[in-house]
Amino acid sequence: MNINKKELLVNEQIKDREVRVISETGEQLGIMPIEKALRLAEERQLDLVKIAPKANPPVCKIMDYGKYLFEMAKKEKEARKNQKVINVKEIRLSASIEDHDLGVKARNADKFLKAGDKVKVTIRFRGREMAHPEVGYEVMEKFVSMLTVEAVMERKPTLEGNHMIMVLAPKA
Repeated sequence: MNINKKELLVNEQIKDREVRVISETGEQLGIMPIEKALRLAEERQLDLVKIAPKANPPVCKIMDYGKYLFEMAKKEKEARKNQKVINVKEIRLSASIEDHDLGVKARNADKFLKAGDKVKVTIRFRGREMAHPEVGYEVMEKFVSMLTVEAVMERKPTLEGNHMIMVLAPKA
């Protein structure tokens, strides 16, 4: 059951005259006046929680509200623990970069890819370099061939204004 806890109304907060009631085991108890539903929940030492406010009549469930909130917080924490955050690291090159410098940048990209991060490779063209974008494509190809880690080219080299951009991701 996935309910937004900000919308939940509990016990006396529920102002409707009649509600459809569901027991703690999930059994339908039927439509009854709010007073009777509250008395029923109180007898079982549980809370009456409005879970479907837009239904006609609204649906309320008898449950232990504190336990429910605790379980939801626990699930949320577990979900956050299991998610992987992927960072995008940027490496800047130039069209006239030397082989040794390119090798250093490739080793850094290897480190980033091994750590599970994506790598955005950018070449900025200045002045007359704009007339020869094919030089940028060659530098990008050479850069990819220098990588030792297997990478997937998520975005092929494309020219955007005076920048050529390529995105690499680690192979799963």
